[in-house]
Amino acid sequence: MGTRRRAAAKAAPDLARERELWDAGAGVVAGVDEAGRGAWAGPLVVAAAALRAGDPRGASLGEVRDSKQLSPALRQRIFDRLRGECAGWAVGSASAAECDELGMSAAQRLATRRALLELPVRPEALLLDGRWDFASPPAGSPAGAGFDGPVRAVVGGDARCVSVAAASILAKVWRDGLMVRQAARFPGYDFAQNKGYPSPRHRAALAALGASAIHRQSWKFMDRLPADAGRQASPPQLRPAGRR
Repeated sequence: MGTRRRAAAKAAPDLARERELWDAGAGVVAGVDEAGRGAWAGPLVVAAAALRAGDPRGASLGEVRDSKQLSPALRQRIFDRLRGECAGWAVGSASAAECDELGMSAAQRLATRRALLELPVRPEALLLDGRWDFASPPAGSPAGAGFDGPVRAVVGGDARCVSVAAASILAKVWRDGLMVRQAARFPGYDFAQNKGYPSPRHRAALAALGASAIHRQSWKFMDRLPADAGRQASPPQLRPAGRR
């Protein structure tokens, strides 16, 4: 067994936290995770993966792991399975411009709200990865998450909870596919390879071409661009997408 497979097997998530919420009366629990928070370009993407109490499909997701532990090919294969084996799933996004305007925490709440609005089943409880502040600002505000049920944040949740691990795969694969498509619209930045994240070729392209319309204009890397660097044309409007 290779190193990657040993690590994935060791860190296998389980349904313990989902079962605690099911036992407390939440019939549908959704795991929530993001992709793209550390990128220089492209949207912040949040996925929600819903599992229903008593649905045997949730217990059958034996290959699900934190997306960072999986190869691209295995992530894609599990993504294709998840679309049929979750009780429901959806993806929401916040554009680079919204990340600049709102800040990353508020943009993450906004993308979460969009994902939950697209989710075809209504979750009665949420499991989140990490410690991020989900409850503030109020749910009725433009950057609120719009959910008033029980919310449990789990540090390392993408490695510990099946629903959160599933959400991490959905978010990662969906965003990676988007950035591959954007590579054709914004040539030169190597988006098909770096997916908008920092890399030597991405850094060199910024120095030569300036920022594109999907780069995050408020980030520190912008301070180091030449004053006369160009700016490419605006992309088509990104919309929340990806649901079952």
